[in-house]
Amino acid sequence: MAEPAEGGRNAPSTRAARDPGSYRDPAGFVFRRDGEVYRQIAATFAEDWETYLESGLHERLIADGLALAFEDVDPSLAAEPPAFRVIRPEQLELISYPYEWSFGMLQDAALATLRAQSLALESGLSLRDASAYNIQFRGNRPVLIDSLSFERAEPDRPWVAYRQFCEHFLAPLALMARVDVRLGGLLRDHLDGIPLDLAARLLPARTRLSLGLGPHIHLHARAQRRHAADGTTDAKSEATMSAKRLATLIESLRDTVAGLSWEPAGTTWAEYADDNSYDDEATAAKVAAVRAALGSAGGKRAWDLGANTGRYSREAADLGYRVVALDIDPAAVERGYRALKSQKRDDITPLLADITDPSPALGWGSAERTSLLERIEAGADVILALALVHHLAIGANVPLPMIAGLFARLAPYAVVEFVPKEDAMVKRLLSARRDVFADYGIDGFRAAFGRHYDIQIETPIAGTVRTLFGLRRRD
Repeated sequence: MAEPAEGGRNAPSTRAARDPGSYRDPAGFVFRRDGEVYRQIAATFAEDWETYLESGLHERLIADGLALAFEDVDPSLAAEPPAFRVIRPEQLELISYPYEWSFGMLQDAALATLRAQSLALESGLSLRDASAYNIQFRGNRPVLIDSLSFERAEPDRPWVAYRQFCEHFLAPLALMARVDVRLGGLLRDHLDGIPLDLAARLLPARTRLSLGLGPHIHLHARAQRRHAADGTTDAKSEATMSAKRLATLIESLRDTVAGLSWEPAGTTWAEYADDNSYDDEATAAKVAAVRAALGSAGGKRAWDLGANTGRYSREAADLGYRVVALDIDPAAVERGYRALKSQKRDDITPLLADITDPSPALGWGSAERTSLLERIEAGADVILALALVHHLAIGANVPLPMIAGLFARLAPYAVVEFVPKEDAMVKRLLSARRDVFADYGIDGFRAAFGRHYDIQIETPIAGTVRTLFGLRRRD
C-alpha cells in the first residue's frame, strides 16, 4: 500500500519506517523515507519479480492506466537490509479505502482488477491476490498499487484470488445494487471482505437464479461451507481449471460486475443542490466570495467537507487546488463521481464520509488503515465547510467551539459559510425540535472560531442572510 508523499528525492537517510498497513506479504513491503514512499522487494520474490519485468506486463498495465510507474533506487535505501531490490513508485497524493468509495468507484475498481488479471493471463502471469486495498484512485481513475501481486501462472490452476475478489468486490456491489446502497458500509466492519455466506443470506432469494450472482455468491458460499466442514479450502478442492475455463471465469465476473447498477436517488440529499437557497445573483455572489477566500488561502490541497455533488470543489480545482470532496450521502458522491468521469477531470476525488463519524484507524494495532481525520490533517492546506456548520451544530448537536477546534486541527486555513437561524434551511432543521441552541448565532460563531483563527475575510453573501468567512489558524 502506498501513502501520500512529498519531499526530496532519494538521498540516503536513516529515517525509514515500514508502513503499518504493509505486513501481510512476505514478497516485500512499503516503507517511507524522508516523506517519500518506497517498496522493498525480498530475495524470496526475486524470480517472480524478474519474470514480471521480462513479461512486458508492467508496460501494458501502465499503457492502460492500471499501474503506477516506478524507478529502481539504490538498495542501500532499504528500510530493513538486506533487500533484493528497492523501488520508488509514482507517489500518490491520496490514500482512500473501499468503505469510503461510492458504488461507481467500487465497481470501477473491481473492473480494473479484472482487467489487470486478463492482461496478466495473456502474459503468462496471474494475480495472486485481489484485495480492494491494492487499488487506489489517481484522481478518478483506479490504479493497481501493488506491483508484487503477480506470479507465474501455473497450468490448469484455478484462480487463487477468486474468493477474495468475490468478498472484496462482488459481494458488496451486489448488496449495494440489489438490497441497499448503505450496505457498502459493511466493508468498514469486514476489512477482509464481506463473507459470502452473509452476502448470500442478505441478497434477495431471486438472485440464486442469476447467471452471475447465483454461482459467484450463492453456490460459492455453499461450497465454502462444505469445504469448511471437511477441512479443505475451496481453492484446493478444484482439481484443475484449464486456461479456457479460467478466461471464461474472468469474463463471467466482469459481466456480473458490469451488469450491477444503482441509480443515485432516494437518499436524504439526492435531490439537494448545495446552493439550493440561492437565486442566480446570490449564487454568483457566493462563488465570488469562495474564490476570493481560496485565493488568499495559499497551498495546493483542499478538502471540501460536505461537498454534495462537488459544485464548489470544482471552483477550488479551477483555482489550481487538488481537491478531495467528502459527503455523507451516497447518491451525492456517486453523482459527483459520474460527473467528474464524464468531464475527464483528475483534480478532484470524491469520497463517502461522515465528518461526525469519520472512518477510524482500523486493522492490526488500529494502524493498518489510517483514520480519515489523520489523512485530512496530513494532506490539507485548506478546508471548505460550505452550508455545513448548521448541520453539525443543530442537526448533530455539536457545539460551535468543538466544530472550530476540529476544523483548526485539520488545516491551517478554512473557508466557512455561516447560516443563521433566519435562513430557511436552519428553520427546517428546527421545525421538528426544540431550539436549545442559544449560542448559535454569528456572534457565537465569531467567538468560537476566534479562539483558533484570525478572521481574514467576512463577506455577507448578497441576496441571503448567510456570511462567508476566510479563517487563518493562529499557529
